[in-house]
Amino acid sequence: MKSILENPSAGRRADFLAAVARSRKLHGKWISPPHTKSKFDKYLKRYRLPQHVSYWVVTETRELAGVINISEIVRASFRSAFLGYYGFAPHDGHGYMTRGLRAVVNKAFRSLRLHRLEANIQPSNGRSRDLVKRLGFKLEGYSPRYLQIAAKWRDHERWALTREDWLK
Repeated sequence: MKSILENPSAGRRADFLAAVARSRKLHGKWISPPHTKSKFDKYLKRYRLPQHVSYWVVTETRELAGVINISEIVRASFRSAFLGYYGFAPHDGHGYMTRGLRAVVNKAFRSLRLHRLEANIQPSNGRSRDLVKRLGFKLEGYSPRYLQIAAKWRDHERWALTREDWLK
C-alpha cells in the first residue's frame, strides 16, 4: 500500500486551495485553513521551520483528503507539541484521517522522538473528539476562550497522548 502521507509542496497549491474551497461547509466554525495564495505560501513557510511539521493525507489516487500539523515542537526535556488537523470534502468520513493521524502520531513518537502530543478540540466537535479517542488520546481538561477561530474566541477541550501510552 502506498503511503497515505505526503509532504506539503508549492506544486500542489492549486489542489490545496480547491480542496479548501470545496470544504468550507465541512470546516465551518472548526477551522480556518489557508484559502488564498498568500496564506498558503505563509503556511508552507511556517512548516519549513524546525518547530513545525505538516503532512497532507492523500487518497489512493493521491487526492488531498486532509491536513495534519504538528506545531510548537519543544525539544530538550519537554519533547512536546500541539496537534492540529482537518479533512477535505468529499473524503471526510472515509477513514483517511484516522489512518493519516495514526501514521503521523507514530512518526511523532518514533522519528521525532516526542514524548507528548496535545490536541485542543472545540467541545461540540464530536467527529474530531471521536478521532483522537480512537487513537488513545485522553481528555485532560477544559480551556475557556482558548483559541481564536473565525474571529471568535472558542472554548476547547485538551486531549493528550504520551509516547508510553502509544507504544503499549
